Formats: sequence, structure tokens, C-alpha cells
Amino acid sequence: METRIQLCGRLVVLVHDRRLEDQLPGRQGRLLFAYLAAHRIRPVSRHELKDALWPDGLSKAADSALNALLSKLRHVLGTELLVGRSELRLVLPSDAWIDLEAALGDWVQAWGPARVALNIARRGFLRFETAPWIDEQRRFLEEVELRALECVAEAGLGLGGPELASAERSGRALIRLAPYRESGHRLLMKVFEASGNVAEAIWVYEVLCSRLRDDLGIVPSPETRELHRRLLA
Repeated sequence: METRIQLCGRLVVLVHDRRLEDQLPGRQGRLLFAYLAAHRIRPVSRHELKDALWPDGLSKAADSALNALLSKLRHVLGTELLVGRSELRLVLPSDAWIDLEAALGDWVQAWGPARVALNIARRGFLRFETAPWIDEQRRFLEEVELRALECVAEAGLGLGGPELASAERSGRALIRLAPYRESGHRLLMKVFEASGNVAEAIWVYEVLCSRLRDDLGIVPSPETRELHRRLLA
């Protein structure tokens, strides 16, 4: 059975071969569904949903209005597709197609596996044991964590919007864990550039330059310097 969602242009909701867009509860219900579909790779808090639906504020009525919309949306979709209470998530079949995700390319597909790899690597390997082969596995997992952080940050940049915050956290974590690994600095520079904070991006570059010069007596790589030149331009 086919599940296809069109968010660009006319809204189309086909779930298990059933057209549902006309059953969504009004304009706000369509906006609620569209927001959940556009951010289905992660749970969405009720506070975020209220900000998305009522950006100008709805005072104390927002909670009850959101409850009513969610109840109607669950009635249309079913509880197996719309899950959660304090945090909501749209759970579609594994072969579901969403036009927005197709436009974003592979970023959506990359985000999930990268988060899984990051969470596993952070647990540590046999934390209360010691042996040469265990140390080797731990060093391998340390590299996995760094590469997963790079992937999460790149995916966040590709997805944009709320995922820029995740990309920023990953970039900062990279710098903290591997201060001489330039990829973390470049990713953080790109996040600030995407957020319109070019001055902060340049400041990250200056911090890197100082660290490399004072500690290692070298300058940033050509790739990093080219990014800096682009920011200045």
C-alpha cells in the first residue's frame, strides 16, 4: 500500500492508499500535519507546535486548541501514525515518500543512521574492563563518534531550519573533543553563516588560527582558509 505526501504546492496526503487531506481538521489541522510531516525525523515538542501554529501567540487558549487539533488528527490518522503526548511524532511506513525529503536529497536518510552511530559510540566499550584489544576498540569508537558528529552536523546544515541548532551542537562538540580537527570549526562557521551570523563565523576562524599558531605553529588548511575568504566576501 502506497504512502505519499506532497507538501510543496497543493497538499496531498495519501496514506495506505487512502486520500486524507480533505479529512484534516481545517487550516490549522493541515498546518499541524504538514509541520509534523516536515519534521518527522525527530519528536516535536508541544511548545514547538504551538509556536508553529500560532506565531503571534494564543495566550492560555493555545494548550486546549492544540489538544483539540491533535485529537482530531489522531482520529483521521490513527494512533499508530501519530504517537506521543508531550512530544509528538508522525510515524509513517518505511517506504513512505515525501516530496520535501526528495528535494532535500540524502540528508534525511543520513540524519537517522548518524544519530544512531553517535549514541552507540558515546556509550563506551566495556567501560569497566581493560585490555589492549579493548583499548583499540575504544580508540575506534572515539573516531566513530567524531565522524558521526560530522555527519549529524552536515545533515543538520542540509536540512536547515530547526536542525541548525543540532548542527551547531555537533560542531561545538567536535571542537571540544578534537580541538585541532578543523572540520568542527568549518562546520560551526557554516552554521553561523546559514544563520546569518557571519561575524560569529569569522570569530570561530580567528580562534582556530590562534590555536593552531600558538600550539602547533601552523596555519589552517586551504579548505578552511577558502571558507574564510568566502565569508569575508
